[in-house]
Parts: sequence; C-alpha cells; structure tokens
Amino acid sequence: MPGAPPPTNASKNPLRGAVEILPDALYYAALSTPPSSSKILLRNKKNQKIPVMCFCIDATLVYWNFFLDFGPLNLGQLYRFRSRLNELLQQANRTTVTSAGEKPAILFYSSAHPAKRTNAVYLICAWQVLELRRSPEQAFFGFSYYNTGGKPPPTPNSMTAQERSLPPTWPLSPIGEMTVARLPTFHDASPVQCNYNLNIMHCLHGLKKAMEFGFFDFKTFNVDEYEYFEQVENGDLNWIVQGKILAFAGPSFQKKISPEGYCTLAPSDYIPYFQKRNVGLVVRLNKKMYEEQDFIRAGIQHLHQFYIDGSCPPMDILQNVVRSFEEVPKGKAFAVHCKAGLGRTGTCIGAYLMKHYRMTAPEVIAWQRICRPGMVIGPQQQFLEDIQNIMWQEGQMMYSSPITQHLSTSRIPSPNKSTRRPYPEPRTPQQQQQLQLQQQTPPPQTSEAVHGIPGQADGLLARRKRGEQQSNNINKPVPVTPDTSITSDYNNNNSPQGT
Repeated sequence: MPGAPPPTNASKNPLRGAVEILPDALYYAALSTPPSSSKILLRNKKNQKIPVMCFCIDATLVYWNFFLDFGPLNLGQLYRFRSRLNELLQQANRTTVTSAGEKPAILFYSSAHPAKRTNAVYLICAWQVLELRRSPEQAFFGFSYYNTGGKPPPTPNSMTAQERSLPPTWPLSPIGEMTVARLPTFHDASPVQCNYNLNIMHCLHGLKKAMEFGFFDFKTFNVDEYEYFEQVENGDLNWIVQGKILAFAGPSFQKKISPEGYCTLAPSDYIPYFQKRNVGLVVRLNKKMYEEQDFIRAGIQHLHQFYIDGSCPPMDILQNVVRSFEEVPKGKAFAVHCKAGLGRTGTCIGAYLMKHYRMTAPEVIAWQRICRPGMVIGPQQQFLEDIQNIMWQEGQMMYSSPITQHLSTSRIPSPNKSTRRPYPEPRTPQQQQQLQLQQQTPPPQTSEAVHGIPGQADGLLARRKRGEQQSNNINKPVPVTPDTSITSDYNNNNSPQGT
C-alpha cells in the first residue's frame, strides 16, 4: 500500500499485520510462509510473548472448480471449518500460559494467493456471522477498512473487536498489506469472462438470511450425509432449503456411465431417498431422459417444463414452475433438476426464494452456490437481477391478499417472526395493473440468454467428475484455483470488495 513504512522487526510480527477477530484471542493473516515461531508478540502488548496456535485450511478445504470459478467453499466445508475453529478456541480457553492467566492466541492464516485468501476470508467472516451473531458488515469490517482509502483507524475507544473485526495495526506492515489487499469477486462456473460481480458480502448476507429463515441448522446438520450425496455416484444432490427444496442432476432412463466417466442415475436410484425425505414433487427443466411415470407410480408428482440449456426461462415457464412449487402440500419437499442441476435449476429456485423470502438476486445466487457450487451461470445471473422486483411484488401481493395469504404461508418454511422481513402494504389497483404489465413484458435478454449455450450441461458434468477424481486421489498435488494468470486478470479488472 502506498506510504507504508519499510519493514522492521516489529512489522514482521504476523499479529501486527493480522485482522483481529476476537481481542487477544483470534486473528487472521495472509502469509507468504507459515509462522516460524510458536511464540510471537501479541500486537498490542509490548515485550510479552505467549504461544500462538496457528492453523491453515488451504490444503484441506479445497474448492474443486468447474472452469474459472474458485469459490465460495461449500456448506460442508464451512461446517468443518466452524467445528475445527471452535475446537481450537475451546482448547485455548482451557490452557493458561502465564502467571497473569494469559491464554494462547489463535492465528488462522492462508496463503496470499487471491483465490485462497478470498475463501479464507469468507470462512472467518461466515464464522463470525454464525457464532458471534455479527452482521456481515461487522464481520467484514477489519478486511474492508483499508480498501476504502487506507486512512488510520478510528480512536481505540470508538470500537472494539468485541463488536466487529478490526483491521491490522497502523501503519501497515507488509503482512498487513497482504491481509487486507483487494479481493477478487467470485466467478461463475463458466470458461469465459464473468461480468457479474458476486462478492463476499453477498455470500455473508445470503448466509445470514438462510440462517434466520431456517434454511439450515448446524446443530442438526449431517455433514457426512451432505458430502455423501454431493458425489455424482450417490445422487449429485443438495438441499437448498433443508427439508423443503432440493436440487439435483437429471436422471436418465437407466443408470449409466458416460464416456467422460460421469455416472448418471435412474429414477429408481432416487425414489427411496425421496420417499424417506417426503419429496412430493419433481420438476424437470431439461429434455426428457427418463420416464416420469417412475416417480408418479412412487407417489411423487412430476412436472416437465423444458427450456434451452444455458438460457433464461420464458416468463410463462418460470411462472408455471414457481406455481408448482407453491402447490406442494405442507410438510412435503420438492426436487428440481435440469441436466446438470446447476443453471436452469438454480434460476427457478432463485426466483422462488426472491418471491417468498424477499431475498435479493445476489443473495439467492450466493446461497445456492454455498449449498451447491456452480449454480446459476452466465446470463442467468443478470436475469435474476432483472426479475427481482417482479418476484418481490408478486410475493407482496400473495402475502397481502386475504384470499391467498393462508395458502401461501402454509406451503413454505416459516421464518422466525423476529427476523422475517415484512412485506409493504397491499398495492392499489393501479399498482397491481402495473405489476401485471411487468409480468407480461419479459426482461431484456441477450442472444445467449434466449438461445442458451450448446453443450453447457455436458461440459459441467464432465468437469464435476474430473474434480471428484482429482479430489479423491491423495497422491495428486492440491491445485490452486483459478490459475495465477486468471487471478492476475481479476486484480487488474475488478474493483475492491465493498462493505
């Protein structure tokens, strides 16, 4: 950072260049090499050395990319990070290292590689949202402060790390510069340039909304089940809303393995699990590749609504799909798939979440990718932005109408009363007429959004299998994703993360 002083012995102290998460207890830093000493200075206590417990997840929690995507890390990885950090904090709290009763500090660190650092910052900020009940802004504060001008921090009395994360000690050391350097925005699961900027704050807000609405609960979360069913040979499925909304890859007429090595299951492979988890509806968005009667005979309703791979749904198809979600009886779940269960699937589920929970488009994209990496691709991202207000207004009308209010609220998970975002007052007839006009006029779309991306799903399926084969090979070096050249392009072309 311009104006930073030359390195000194003090400025080389990792904790002086670290973001403080908990006072004298928990820090994060980006380091080019691991700490060389088990005893390093606490940043605000002169001439006092205490042990620091260091840990890093760069080689253990790895994002396996489809193409140029590199994060965010998925829900199972977040759960494992949370468990590990909580375990270390408990261990540190049980240990006294000085006569004054000092406890060891914990330093969570990552490499300075932008992709690794972005995922590490996401994890430690998500932990704050989940465990400390901090807002996304409070959690990210220490990482964003210097990205807005590099001014000295406010006076110590104005804020503490009990309330939010705090930036590195001023003036910034070289470690501090790396720790709060500009972060790249996340890329979609495509091999081409992504013009949609999804950042850490979107992920944190999506995670916070999901927690408040009860989409998941780490107290009952089964990480082994999550990791089992995300494997292609076990179903390639993920819950977007636990017990209510499931996304999965499309079945075929019979179980088979493609030339690329991708395993496709038949409906009979899914039915026992769907029955066990009370799935009452399957929605197919790709071409027919299995007999829907297989599901129907098992007592699971089926809806076929095809639109082109890689494209955005025509509004009439989208409305039919969302309406079918709403008609699922209370206590039942619905499962959605296209061919890969990523693009078209995520677009329709995203529209439903915006309508019924008033989440923003970036929030639903981020949350779905946390649950199931790769969801919502290319023009589908901007499409969700374009229909956000339409979905909000439709949700407002549904919840405001005395005729439909009881029906709609009985068919979706009920968020906590204290956290559910209220809808505005009912619309006037003129406003309702304007909404109907908006629904009849689809948002502007590019040729790609209308005609799709030929072969996109096949490419995604092949890449998913490739990633699984690599991740299961313990002798293969852990990849750095995306490539350094790609990350350099990010640094040159993207703006810093906002707060």
